Amino acid sequence: MKRVRINAGKVGLVFKRGDYQKVITQGTHWVGFQNMVKVYDLTKAFVAPIALEILLQDQGLEAMLHIIEVKDAELALVSENGNLKQVLTAGKYAFWKGLINFEFVMADLSKIYITEAISKAMLSHPQLRAYVRTLEVAAYEKAVLLVDDVYVKTLESGTYHFWKNDISIKIARADMRQLQLEISGQELLTKDKAAIRINFYTQYKVVDIEKALLGSKDYEKQLYIAMQLVLRAYIGTYTLDELLERKESIAEAVFADIKTAATQLGVEVLSCGIRDVILTGEMKDIMNQVLVAQKRAQANIITRREETASTRSLLNTAKLMEDNEMLFKLKEMEYVEKIAEKIGEITVSGNGGMVKQLKEIFSVNK
Repeated sequence: MKRVRINAGKVGLVFKRGDYQKVITQGTHWVGFQNMVKVYDLTKAFVAPIALEILLQDQGLEAMLHIIEVKDAELALVSENGNLKQVLTAGKYAFWKGLINFEFVMADLSKIYITEAISKAMLSHPQLRAYVRTLEVAAYEKAVLLVDDVYVKTLESGTYHFWKNDISIKIARADMRQLQLEISGQELLTKDKAAIRINFYTQYKVVDIEKALLGSKDYEKQLYIAMQLVLRAYIGTYTLDELLERKESIAEAVFADIKTAATQLGVEVLSCGIRDVILTGEMKDIMNQVLVAQKRAQANIITRREETASTRSLLNTAKLMEDNEMLFKLKEMEYVEKIAEKIGEITVSGNGGMVKQLKEIFSVNK
Protein backbone atom coordinates (compact mmCIF):
# COMPACT_ATOMS: atom_id res chain seq x y z
CA MET A 1 0.00 0.00 0.00
CA LYS A 2 1.13 3.54 -0.57
CA ARG A 3 -0.07 6.77 0.94
CA VAL A 4 -1.54 9.55 -1.25
CA ARG A 5 -2.18 13.08 -0.01
CA ILE A 6 -4.98 15.13 -1.63
CA ASN A 7 -4.70 18.81 -0.75
CA ALA A 8 -7.54 21.33 -0.40
CA GLY A 9 -9.07 22.33 -3.73
CA LYS A 10 -7.96 19.09 -5.32
CA VAL A 11 -9.56 15.76 -6.10
CA GLY A 12 -8.05 12.45 -7.17
CA LEU A 13 -9.20 9.69 -9.48
CA VAL A 14 -7.81 6.21 -8.75
CA PHE A 15 -7.02 3.92 -11.67
CA LYS A 16 -5.80 0.28 -11.59
CA ARG A 17 -4.13 -0.91 -14.77
CA GLY A 18 -6.01 1.81 -16.65
CA ASP A 19 -9.40 0.98 -15.23
CA TYR A 20 -11.20 3.58 -13.13
CA GLN A 21 -11.65 2.55 -9.48
CA LYS A 22 -12.92 5.45 -7.40
CA VAL A 23 -12.64 9.16 -6.55
CA ILE A 24 -10.81 10.45 -3.47
CA THR A 25 -11.11 13.94 -1.95
CA GLN A 26 -9.06 16.10 0.45
CA GLY A 27 -7.07 14.09 3.00
CA THR A 28 -4.64 11.15 3.26
CA HIS A 29 -5.51 7.93 1.48
CA TRP A 30 -3.90 4.46 1.17
CA VAL A 31 -3.96 2.80 -2.22
CA GLY A 32 -2.36 -0.31 -3.65
CA PHE A 33 0.99 -0.17 -5.38
CA GLN A 34 -0.61 -1.10 -8.68
CA ASN A 35 -3.01 1.86 -8.43
CA MET A 36 -2.36 5.23 -10.01
CA VAL A 37 -3.92 8.46 -8.79
CA LYS A 38 -4.58 11.41 -11.12
CA VAL A 39 -5.08 14.68 -9.27
CA TYR A 40 -7.36 17.42 -10.64
CA ASP A 41 -7.78 21.08 -9.74
CA LEU A 42 -11.37 21.92 -8.63
CA THR A 43 -11.00 25.45 -10.05
CA LYS A 44 -10.58 24.19 -13.62
CA ALA A 45 -12.75 22.31 -16.06
CA PHE A 46 -12.54 18.58 -15.78
CA VAL A 47 -10.90 16.89 -18.78
CA ALA A 48 -11.68 13.19 -18.52
CA PRO A 49 -8.71 10.86 -19.08
CA ILE A 50 -11.08 8.16 -20.40
CA ALA A 51 -14.60 8.18 -21.77
CA LEU A 52 -16.72 10.41 -19.56
CA GLU A 53 -19.63 7.96 -19.78
CA ILE A 54 -17.49 5.33 -17.98
CA LEU A 55 -16.58 7.73 -15.19
CA LEU A 56 -20.17 8.85 -14.69
CA GLN A 57 -21.20 5.31 -13.79
CA ASP A 58 -19.73 6.22 -10.39
CA GLN A 59 -22.64 8.08 -8.79
CA GLY A 60 -20.30 9.65 -6.25
CA LEU A 61 -18.16 11.19 -8.98
CA GLU A 62 -21.23 12.20 -10.95
CA ALA A 63 -22.57 14.10 -7.94
CA MET A 64 -19.33 16.10 -7.81
CA LEU A 65 -19.60 17.30 -11.43
CA HIS A 66 -21.69 19.68 -13.55
CA ILE A 67 -22.33 17.79 -16.76
CA ILE A 68 -23.02 20.06 -19.75
CA GLU A 69 -24.04 18.55 -23.05
CA VAL A 70 -24.08 20.97 -25.99
CA LYS A 71 -25.89 19.91 -29.16
CA ASP A 72 -25.36 21.05 -32.71
CA ALA A 73 -26.65 24.63 -33.28
CA GLU A 74 -26.22 25.31 -29.57
CA LEU A 75 -23.80 27.21 -27.38
CA ALA A 76 -23.14 26.98 -23.67
CA LEU A 77 -22.01 30.13 -21.89
CA VAL A 78 -19.95 29.32 -18.80
CA SER A 79 -19.67 32.04 -16.15
CA GLU A 80 -17.48 31.85 -13.07
CA ASN A 81 -18.67 33.93 -10.14
CA GLY A 82 -20.77 36.07 -12.52
CA ASN A 83 -18.09 36.58 -15.20
CA LEU A 84 -18.19 34.93 -18.62
CA LYS A 85 -15.20 32.61 -18.98
CA GLN A 86 -15.96 30.16 -21.75
CA VAL A 87 -18.20 29.63 -24.73
CA LEU A 88 -18.73 25.93 -25.45
CA THR A 89 -19.74 24.51 -28.81
CA ALA A 90 -21.16 21.04 -29.57
CA GLY A 91 -19.83 18.40 -27.18
CA LYS A 92 -20.00 17.07 -23.60
CA TYR A 93 -18.25 18.91 -20.79
CA ALA A 94 -17.77 18.52 -17.04
CA PHE A 95 -16.99 21.09 -14.32
CA TRP A 96 -16.26 20.48 -10.65
CA LYS A 97 -18.84 21.57 -8.15
CA GLY A 98 -18.27 23.25 -4.82
CA LEU A 99 -15.26 25.53 -5.02
CA ILE A 100 -16.24 27.73 -7.97
CA ASN A 101 -19.76 29.04 -8.52
CA PHE A 102 -20.32 28.02 -12.14
CA GLU A 103 -23.34 29.31 -14.06
CA PHE A 104 -24.42 27.93 -17.42
CA VAL A 105 -26.64 29.49 -20.08
CA MET A 106 -27.69 27.34 -23.02
CA ALA A 107 -28.23 29.28 -26.25
CA ASP A 108 -30.16 28.07 -29.29
CA LEU A 109 -28.35 29.23 -32.45
CA SER A 110 -31.04 27.86 -34.77
CA LYS A 111 -33.18 30.95 -34.15
CA ILE A 112 -32.27 34.59 -34.74
CA TYR A 113 -33.64 36.30 -31.64
CA ILE A 114 -31.58 36.21 -28.46
CA THR A 115 -34.20 35.33 -25.86
CA GLU A 116 -31.75 33.84 -23.34
CA ALA A 117 -30.81 35.70 -20.16
CA ILE A 118 -27.60 37.18 -21.55
CA SER A 119 -26.45 40.66 -20.61
CA LYS A 120 -25.26 43.23 -23.17
CA ALA A 121 -21.80 43.03 -21.62
CA MET A 122 -21.69 39.30 -22.38
CA LEU A 123 -22.86 39.86 -25.96
CA SER A 124 -19.87 42.11 -26.60
CA HIS A 125 -17.43 39.63 -25.04
CA PRO A 126 -14.66 38.63 -27.50
CA GLN A 127 -15.44 34.91 -27.19
CA LEU A 128 -19.15 35.43 -27.93
CA ARG A 129 -18.86 38.17 -30.52
CA ALA A 130 -18.20 35.68 -33.33
CA TYR A 131 -21.67 34.17 -32.79
CA VAL A 132 -23.64 37.42 -32.59
CA ARG A 133 -24.82 39.87 -35.25
CA THR A 134 -25.08 43.46 -34.03
CA LEU A 135 -27.15 46.01 -35.96
CA GLU A 136 -27.55 49.65 -35.01
CA VAL A 137 -30.33 52.12 -35.80
CA ALA A 138 -29.38 55.75 -35.13
CA ALA A 139 -31.44 58.06 -32.92
CA TYR A 140 -32.90 59.88 -35.96
CA GLU A 141 -33.65 56.70 -37.92
CA LYS A 142 -36.12 53.86 -38.16
CA ALA A 143 -35.46 50.57 -39.93
CA VAL A 144 -37.36 47.62 -41.36
CA LEU A 145 -36.17 44.13 -40.41
CA LEU A 146 -36.01 41.57 -43.22
CA VAL A 147 -35.52 37.89 -42.38
CA ASP A 148 -34.72 35.81 -45.45
CA ASP A 149 -35.81 38.89 -47.46
CA VAL A 150 -39.27 38.88 -45.85
CA TYR A 151 -40.45 41.91 -43.88
CA VAL A 152 -40.86 41.09 -40.18
CA LYS A 153 -41.20 44.34 -38.24
CA THR A 154 -40.12 47.96 -37.92
CA LEU A 155 -37.25 48.77 -35.58
CA GLU A 156 -37.00 51.97 -33.56
CA SER A 157 -33.64 53.57 -32.80
CA GLY A 158 -31.30 51.40 -30.74
CA THR A 159 -28.81 48.53 -30.87
CA TYR A 160 -30.08 45.06 -31.78
CA HIS A 161 -28.39 41.68 -31.36
CA PHE A 162 -29.21 38.48 -33.25
CA TRP A 163 -27.66 35.05 -33.30
CA LYS A 164 -25.39 34.47 -36.27
CA ASN A 165 -26.50 31.49 -38.36
CA ASP A 166 -27.54 30.59 -41.90
CA ILE A 167 -30.68 32.72 -41.72
CA SER A 168 -30.33 35.98 -43.67
CA ILE A 169 -30.97 39.12 -41.64
CA LYS A 170 -31.03 42.58 -43.19
CA ILE A 171 -32.23 45.97 -42.08
CA ALA A 172 -33.06 48.95 -44.29
CA ARG A 173 -32.83 52.32 -42.59
CA ALA A 174 -34.66 55.59 -43.26
CA ASP A 175 -33.78 59.03 -41.94
CA MET A 176 -36.88 60.33 -40.09
CA ARG A 177 -35.68 63.94 -39.87
CA GLN A 178 -36.88 66.79 -42.08
CA LEU A 179 -34.96 66.48 -45.35
CA GLN A 180 -34.40 68.73 -48.34
CA LEU A 181 -34.33 67.73 -51.99
CA GLU A 182 -32.75 70.04 -54.57
CA ILE A 183 -33.55 70.09 -58.30
CA SER A 184 -30.66 72.15 -59.65
CA GLY A 185 -30.24 73.51 -63.17
CA GLN A 186 -33.40 71.91 -64.54
CA GLU A 187 -33.65 72.98 -68.20
CA LEU A 188 -37.22 73.76 -69.29
CA LEU A 189 -39.12 75.54 -72.07
CA THR A 190 -41.78 78.13 -71.26
CA LYS A 191 -45.00 78.57 -73.22
CA ASP A 192 -43.34 81.16 -75.45
CA LYS A 193 -40.40 78.74 -76.10
CA ALA A 194 -37.93 80.57 -73.88
CA ALA A 195 -35.18 78.22 -72.64
CA ILE A 196 -34.57 78.61 -68.92
CA ARG A 197 -32.92 76.75 -66.06
CA ILE A 198 -34.69 76.49 -62.71
CA ASN A 199 -33.34 75.66 -59.26
CA PHE A 200 -36.20 74.16 -57.27
CA TYR A 201 -36.22 72.83 -53.71
CA THR A 202 -38.63 70.82 -51.59
CA GLN A 203 -38.59 69.92 -47.90
CA TYR A 204 -40.06 66.56 -46.95
CA LYS A 205 -40.21 63.95 -44.22
CA VAL A 206 -40.64 60.16 -44.22
CA VAL A 207 -43.91 59.32 -42.45
CA ASP A 208 -44.53 55.71 -43.54
CA ILE A 209 -41.27 53.75 -43.49
CA GLU A 210 -42.85 50.55 -44.84
CA LYS A 211 -44.12 52.35 -47.95
CA ALA A 212 -40.89 54.27 -48.38
CA LEU A 213 -38.54 51.29 -48.12
CA LEU A 214 -40.66 48.33 -49.21
CA GLY A 215 -43.24 49.88 -51.54
CA SER A 216 -40.74 51.55 -53.85
CA LYS A 217 -37.11 51.33 -54.84
CA ASP A 218 -35.14 54.44 -53.83
CA TYR A 219 -38.03 56.65 -52.71
CA GLU A 220 -35.87 59.78 -52.78
CA LYS A 221 -35.02 59.31 -56.48
CA GLN A 222 -38.67 58.67 -57.31
CA LEU A 223 -39.71 61.81 -55.43
CA TYR A 224 -37.09 63.73 -57.42
CA ILE A 225 -38.52 62.45 -60.72
CA ALA A 226 -42.10 63.22 -59.64
CA MET A 227 -41.05 66.78 -58.79
CA GLN A 228 -39.38 67.13 -62.20
CA LEU A 229 -42.52 66.01 -64.07
CA VAL A 230 -44.89 68.26 -62.12
CA LEU A 231 -42.56 71.23 -62.47
CA ARG A 232 -42.14 70.64 -66.22
CA ALA A 233 -45.92 70.44 -66.68
CA TYR A 234 -46.52 73.77 -64.96
CA ILE A 235 -43.63 75.72 -66.46
CA GLY A 236 -44.81 74.75 -69.95
CA THR A 237 -48.13 76.57 -69.41
CA TYR A 238 -46.60 79.97 -68.59
CA THR A 239 -44.76 82.53 -70.67
CA LEU A 240 -41.43 83.82 -69.41
CA ASP A 241 -42.95 87.07 -68.15
CA GLU A 242 -45.75 85.19 -66.36
CA LEU A 243 -43.22 82.84 -64.80
CA LEU A 244 -41.13 85.68 -63.44
CA GLU A 245 -44.21 87.39 -62.04
CA ARG A 246 -45.88 84.28 -60.56
CA LYS A 247 -43.05 82.27 -59.04
CA GLU A 248 -44.81 81.95 -55.70
CA SER A 249 -48.15 80.82 -57.14
CA ILE A 250 -46.41 78.25 -59.37
CA ALA A 251 -44.57 76.84 -56.34
CA GLU A 252 -47.88 76.56 -54.46
CA ALA A 253 -49.49 74.74 -57.40
CA VAL A 254 -46.55 72.31 -57.65
CA PHE A 255 -46.77 71.76 -53.87
CA ALA A 256 -50.49 70.89 -54.13
CA ASP A 257 -49.92 68.47 -57.02
CA ILE A 258 -46.90 66.66 -55.58
CA LYS A 259 -48.65 65.77 -52.33
CA THR A 260 -50.49 62.78 -53.78
CA ALA A 261 -47.40 61.29 -55.41
CA ALA A 262 -45.41 61.84 -52.22
CA THR A 263 -48.03 60.07 -50.08
CA GLN A 264 -47.77 56.98 -52.29
CA LEU A 265 -44.02 56.98 -51.61
CA GLY A 266 -44.54 57.17 -47.84
CA VAL A 267 -43.27 60.74 -47.50
CA GLU A 268 -44.92 64.05 -46.69
CA VAL A 269 -43.93 67.20 -48.60
CA LEU A 270 -43.70 70.09 -46.13
CA SER A 271 -42.85 72.98 -48.47
CA CYS A 272 -41.35 73.75 -51.85
CA GLY A 273 -40.35 76.75 -53.90
CA ILE A 274 -38.44 78.15 -56.87
CA ARG A 275 -35.04 79.32 -55.71
CA ASP A 276 -33.71 80.76 -59.00
CA VAL A 277 -34.79 81.26 -62.60
CA ILE A 278 -31.66 81.35 -64.78
CA LEU A 279 -31.77 82.50 -68.41
CA THR A 280 -29.54 80.92 -71.03
CA GLY A 281 -26.79 83.05 -72.63
CA GLU A 282 -28.74 84.16 -75.76
CA MET A 283 -31.96 84.71 -73.86
CA LYS A 284 -30.10 86.68 -71.23
CA ASP A 285 -28.73 89.07 -73.90
CA ILE A 286 -32.22 89.55 -75.35
CA MET A 287 -33.71 90.25 -71.94
CA ASN A 288 -30.93 92.74 -71.20
CA GLN A 289 -31.71 94.57 -74.46
CA VAL A 290 -35.41 94.63 -73.60
CA LEU A 291 -34.63 95.96 -70.15
CA VAL A 292 -32.35 98.70 -71.53
CA ALA A 293 -35.04 99.70 -74.06
CA GLN A 294 -37.68 99.81 -71.34
CA LYS A 295 -35.50 101.96 -69.10
CA ARG A 296 -34.68 104.33 -71.96
CA ALA A 297 -38.36 104.69 -72.79
CA GLN A 298 -39.10 105.39 -69.14
CA ALA A 299 -36.29 107.98 -69.03
CA ASN A 300 -37.66 109.72 -72.17
CA ILE A 301 -41.13 109.82 -70.67
CA ILE A 302 -39.78 111.37 -67.49
CA THR A 303 -37.75 113.94 -69.48
CA ARG A 304 -40.79 114.97 -71.57
CA ARG A 305 -42.90 115.17 -68.44
CA GLU A 306 -40.36 117.47 -66.76
CA GLU A 307 -40.06 119.68 -69.86
CA THR A 308 -43.82 119.99 -70.06
CA ALA A 309 -44.03 120.88 -66.38
CA SER A 310 -41.25 123.49 -66.80
CA THR A 311 -42.98 125.11 -69.80
CA ARG A 312 -46.28 125.12 -67.94
CA SER A 313 -44.55 126.83 -65.00
CA LEU A 314 -43.05 129.51 -67.27
CA LEU A 315 -46.43 130.15 -68.84
CA ASN A 316 -48.05 130.56 -65.45
CA THR A 317 -45.28 132.96 -64.39
CA ALA A 318 -45.74 135.06 -67.55
CA LYS A 319 -49.47 135.31 -66.93
CA LEU A 320 -48.87 136.46 -63.36
CA MET A 321 -46.34 139.13 -64.44
CA GLU A 322 -48.75 140.37 -67.12
CA ASP A 323 -51.41 140.96 -64.51
CA ASN A 324 -49.13 142.28 -61.75
CA GLU A 325 -46.70 145.16 -62.54
CA MET A 326 -44.93 144.79 -59.15
CA LEU A 327 -44.18 141.16 -59.84
CA PHE A 328 -42.82 142.19 -63.23
CA LYS A 329 -40.51 144.74 -61.58
CA LEU A 330 -39.28 142.08 -59.11
CA LYS A 331 -38.53 139.76 -62.00
CA GLU A 332 -36.59 142.61 -63.70
CA MET A 333 -34.48 143.05 -60.57
CA GLU A 334 -33.85 139.30 -60.39
CA TYR A 335 -32.50 139.29 -63.96
CA VAL A 336 -30.39 142.40 -63.25
CA GLU A 337 -28.86 140.65 -60.25
CA LYS A 338 -27.98 137.60 -62.33
CA ILE A 339 -26.47 139.75 -65.10
CA ALA A 340 -24.54 141.88 -62.61
CA GLU A 341 -22.80 138.79 -61.29
CA LYS A 342 -21.21 138.26 -64.72
CA ILE A 343 -20.49 141.94 -65.81
CA GLY A 344 -17.91 144.19 -64.22
CA GLU A 345 -19.71 147.62 -64.71
CA ILE A 346 -23.09 148.70 -66.20
CA THR A 347 -24.39 152.33 -66.51
CA VAL A 348 -28.12 152.75 -66.84
CA SER A 349 -30.04 156.13 -67.07
CA GLY A 350 -33.31 156.68 -65.36
CA ASN A 351 -35.32 157.10 -68.59
CA GLY A 352 -37.22 154.11 -69.89
CA GLY A 353 -37.61 150.63 -68.54
CA MET A 354 -34.59 149.00 -67.02
CA VAL A 355 -35.11 145.82 -68.94
CA LYS A 356 -35.44 147.82 -72.19
CA GLN A 357 -32.19 149.66 -71.54
CA LEU A 358 -30.40 146.40 -70.68
CA LYS A 359 -31.74 144.91 -73.88
CA GLU A 360 -30.37 147.85 -75.87
CA ILE A 361 -26.98 147.48 -74.14
CA PHE A 362 -26.70 143.77 -74.99
CA SER A 363 -27.95 144.41 -78.53
CA VAL A 364 -25.20 147.02 -79.06
CA ASN A 365 -22.56 144.78 -77.49
CA LYS A 366 -23.66 141.96 -79.67
